[in-house]
Amino acid sequence: MTKDEILQRIVDILVQTFDIEAERIVPQARLREDLDLDSIDAVDLMVQLKPLVGQRLQPEAFKQVRTVSDVVDALHLLVTDGMVDA
Repeated sequence: MTKDEILQRIVDILVQTFDIEAERIVPQARLREDLDLDSIDAVDLMVQLKPLVGQRLQPEAFKQVRTVSDVVDALHLLVTDGMVDA
């Protein structure tokens, strides 16, 4: 899965689950400040993203996540690591 595909999936989730306008969801958008996601929303987002990586998402993988781009990078790393381990 490419970073662009991951980004599109994140955009879809944020639009459908959190009712955020798609044009606000850009890579540099900050989750809390720009998209108004709180810690509960972040947990909901992680639950929604789990099917992308096919495994439970570890909270430590997302401790430094601040922007949409950070989420994409973290997921891409998990997906590509999973392919190596398989």
